[in-house]
Amino acid sequence: MPPGLPSIAYNGARGVLSRNWTGSSTVPSRALYPHQWSWDSAFIAIGLRHLSPTRAQRELETLLSAQWADGRVPHIVFNPAVPLTAYFPSPDFWRSSTAGDKAGAPAAVETSGIVQPPVHALAAWLVHQADPAASARRGFLHRVYPRLVAWQRYLTDRRDLGGRGLASILHPWESGMDNSPCWDPPLARIAPVAADTFHRADLDHGCPADRPTDLDYGRYVRLAETYRDRGYADDADTHPFAVEDPALNALLIVSEHALARIATAVGADPADHLVRAEELTTSMLKRLWNPDAGMFLCHDVIAGEPIPERGVSGLIPLIVPELPEDVADTLVRTAVGEHFGLGGACRLAPSYDLTGASFDPARYWRGPAWFNINWLLERGLRQHGATERADALRAEALSAATATGFAEYVDPFTGEARGSQDFSWTAALTVDLLIEPLAEPLTEPLVAQEASSHG
Repeated sequence: MPPGLPSIAYNGARGVLSRNWTGSSTVPSRALYPHQWSWDSAFIAIGLRHLSPTRAQRELETLLSAQWADGRVPHIVFNPAVPLTAYFPSPDFWRSSTAGDKAGAPAAVETSGIVQPPVHALAAWLVHQADPAASARRGFLHRVYPRLVAWQRYLTDRRDLGGRGLASILHPWESGMDNSPCWDPPLARIAPVAADTFHRADLDHGCPADRPTDLDYGRYVRLAETYRDRGYADDADTHPFAVEDPALNALLIVSEHALARIATAVGADPADHLVRAEELTTSMLKRLWNPDAGMFLCHDVIAGEPIPERGVSGLIPLIVPELPEDVADTLVRTAVGEHFGLGGACRLAPSYDLTGASFDPARYWRGPAWFNINWLLERGLRQHGATERADALRAEALSAATATGFAEYVDPFTGEARGSQDFSWTAALTVDLLIEPLAEPLTEPLVAQEASSHG
């Protein structure tokens, strides 16, 4: 690592987070993403805990205050002071407070109606650990625990659309990896709305070559409209798109382990969380593991078959603490092999298979490297004993983040900046990597003695 990089990276990242703070939450980007995003806020809180644990707590509390009565945490919480033209789809498209009333959307705040991956319980536990005494004084865990449990139960119960013990996404945006080629096969069934029926505000701030195509966007809009017009109902037979995503389910597992820790801290019984983590792990291995591919594959619930695309989502289960050793070893080999080139052809892990027909090093989620994904992989590698590879990935991530001005994502070969600048989760995770380079596993499982202390 170049001399002086830690201080430059730390000060630069702190400046980004300060500029993007709104007083109650942090926007991902002032221009391109001017509202609060769900999994962004979780990653942001993980970094903020090192700068201000209280502000990190508030980040999560603000997001959870917009939770729906059915348990879902919406992927966007809209700031009413931001003009409708600043982002599409805007609040008047989602109509959450009216279209979502039967699903329990809040009346006092407008949100989207879809969700993003559940990083929140993990973030809450890490934020608590940053200053347990201050967390206890504010009653942080006691306040967020029931909301986090309701969020997990929404995903494990209402979103088990395939009846296979796994949660499904019903829109590509719910994966967080919006434009991945993994969604192309099921998206091909969706008739797009006409491109002249909506205005893409993202193209006002980003290079078109970096962004999804109009055809893809037309399909995204069609799916969101259909869900909205059905009152955001989660009946299994109403969705034209339903996919079991390994990254989302891996994060569900990690979150159950985090909730077991939180339950113990607040005097509740962790047993249910530990059982659910074990059941989810078993289901994910049984349903999504593909030894021939050397990784987990997404599963198209409607077509009833695996999706034969290698997206980085299939490597994220490395973060699962009790993954079988042979599976973890295979995932590491796949990460450094020809399909992802980590530590070889690529400085950072790309979002999609280097050998895939749809690979594009510049276009959103179809090849570029993302800092949140590489943060997860760094922690997963470290957790499963690949310490040298984790150290190398950490060094590359810190170097790329600083050199690009904390870009949203980068070219995986050259590290060239793509997307928005001064991106909040890039800055936040830079701080976390700087301060905790030798972090313990994200969610070390509770030992039997600890778990049994509450029944």
